[in-house]
Amino acid sequence: MTEQVFLLPDLGEGLVEAELVSWLVAVGDLVHVDQPIVEVETAKSVVEVPSPYEGTVAKLHGAEGDTVAVGTPLITILAGADFSMPGNSALETEPAPQSPAQQSPAQQSPAAAGSGNVLIGYGTTGLDGTGRSRPPLRQNPLVISPIVRKIAQDHGIALAGLHGSGADGLILKSDVEAAMLTAANEPPANEPAATHVLTETAPLLPQREGQGNEQGAFGAVDQRTGLPVLARTPLTGFKKAAAAALVRSRREIPDATVWVEVDATALMELRSGLKEQGEAPGVLAFLTRFAVAGLFKFPALNMQLDSSTGQDELVEFGGINVGFATQTERGLMVPVLRNAQGRSARELELAIRALTERTLGGHAGPEELGVGTFTINNYGVLGVDGSAAIINYPEAAMLGLGRIMDRPWVVDGQLCVRKVTQLTLAFDHRVCDGEVAAGFLRFIADAMEHPAKMLAEL
Repeated sequence: MTEQVFLLPDLGEGLVEAELVSWLVAVGDLVHVDQPIVEVETAKSVVEVPSPYEGTVAKLHGAEGDTVAVGTPLITILAGADFSMPGNSALETEPAPQSPAQQSPAQQSPAAAGSGNVLIGYGTTGLDGTGRSRPPLRQNPLVISPIVRKIAQDHGIALAGLHGSGADGLILKSDVEAAMLTAANEPPANEPAATHVLTETAPLLPQREGQGNEQGAFGAVDQRTGLPVLARTPLTGFKKAAAAALVRSRREIPDATVWVEVDATALMELRSGLKEQGEAPGVLAFLTRFAVAGLFKFPALNMQLDSSTGQDELVEFGGINVGFATQTERGLMVPVLRNAQGRSARELELAIRALTERTLGGHAGPEELGVGTFTINNYGVLGVDGSAAIINYPEAAMLGLGRIMDRPWVVDGQLCVRKVTQLTLAFDHRVCDGEVAAGFLRFIADAMEHPAKMLAEL
């Protein structure tokens, strides 16, 4: 038999670590070359990592939720025999971390039979000629979202025991939350339910002066507030990267904000007319079309200030990559539509819709994240009118769209009801002055108020 240790591969984009979201195999499972073995989350995306070996899983080097460095052991696979029988001492379940320096050359590189792939879809050299068919995969609960698996793991919810309310029994976040609520209301064995169900006689606040245990579920009391600590959750993956980017943006970018109220009635009427003839682009697609045109007119807002050479330099790009602030189950993400210039509103609608679906499904790749030159934030879908947004570092500006609602408006001296929204623009004052920012924002507002005329001229 041959013991083969697969090290976490370089996932690209300069990433040095990844979080183990969900193991797709277990100790004792048979795995095939290129079979997905684990889902990992980086600061960029969630990806499946395939196995470069064929054999029996002997050891998983880490538990779900652990952070693993690139180049350290991920999984050990035994080839040459069937080690899947229960009780075989060769199969270990406890992690046994090793550094790359401790690995033999045979352990650090895939065997000849492996494809050498590090990500699904990168091609393969095929099987090793043994004629072995792909073994059946271990049956997993019907769940797609890695965040659903993570929430279940953090709260001790067994996915195998849940019946999903989604299509074809798909387990949703709401199903896990319902199971969490049920578990919270179930007392441990041999203990009365009244001690675990919160009632008016069982307050959440800790008792004082020896009246009760002041420790929370986490076993500690916060020294500043005196409240029990229920949990401590480290920031990892997307949230950790987002937090670092937001702090850096606030620390390094002297941002300013301008805003304007816009009569979007004509735009909404244009969309209604197009709908009567078939499908119509969404407001976000029209806004993106106008923004791209505005960036050609005011190119400074598509630049960025770079100080990596030791002096401040304005970097001008040969294209426009538009990012869209998107709220997902894993937190705020900004997927990017590359080279948005030259596309019609209908083309932008299809591209934005596909990009959003990939992002919400956890399938946006590194090539679609963190590569923008300008960001649009449609926070109107959250029911708010405006926002003092934080610029998506290292970009120079972010355009925000508030909710569109009926409001009193004066047209030709007459008070009437119109579809009104608010546009805001946060911009890097080092890159451009207020006159440029105001000119760009006014250009977008005029386009929304006179869309047919603007589209005819673009």
